[in-house]
Amino acid sequence: MLVPILIIDVALVAWSLHLMQEAIAHREFSLMLAGTLVAISAAALVVVYFLMGSCMLHLTEMSARVHEIITY
Repeated sequence: MLVPILIIDVALVAWSLHLMQEAIAHREFSLMLAGTLVAISAAALVVVYFLMGSCMLHLTEMSARVHEIITY
């Protein structure tokens, strides 16, 4: 699951850089803002992925402990 997330993230960063280059070429603030927002969303995607992975690991461990308690 990590590979598709990384591919999407790299695509978002590439799109962000493209938007920022166009902003510099056309001297448009809105394109620079859009590029910045896309870059922030790419970073947030990675952060949420790792946070959810950690959360799911914790929930799985708790479920295994509860199952052990119930079976004994």
